[in-house]
Amino acid sequence: MGDILFWILAIFALLGAGGMISFKNTVHSALSFIVTVLALAGLYALLSASFLFMVQIIIYAGAVIALLLFIIMFLNIKEENTPKEPNRFQYMAIAGIVILPIDYMVLSLFFKLPSFNDFEAVSESFGKIKSLGEELFRGWLLPFEAISILLLVALIGSIVLARKEER
Repeated sequence: MGDILFWILAIFALLGAGGMISFKNTVHSALSFIVTVLALAGLYALLSASFLFMVQIIIYAGAVIALLLFIIMFLNIKEENTPKEPNRFQYMAIAGIVILPIDYMVLSLFFKLPSFNDFEAVSESFGKIKSLGEELFRGWLLPFEAISILLLVALIGSIVLARKEER
């Protein structure tokens, strides 16, 4: 059952990604992005990575997609304002032909890998939120705080740059 669910989610992720780059309408591309993000969240759930699953749903599918759709609808981009791309699919086909030998090499290496039964089992706490939080705040507290300060400075800088001059 897990294998079938994996393949279904993988197909949805690939179809969503393909739709995201091929639709001309930006709203349709954003909706395809939602399909891709939700399929990736399902793949994280299959891996029993509960933290990554929740981050994918809450942050990406929730906040980022809502912000993206808000910006798209706020800008009200019409199709006549978008650049004309008559050779768009030809470039994608050429890229696919160029990448095809690389795909063959990767697939040939994939089938030479050992089977899944040859790997050691990980501990029960692997990928759980409690063990991730303990590791984050024990061994990585200083880098975690440094990143939060860096993000705060970047936010203040973007507000200062975006603020209109009152002259």
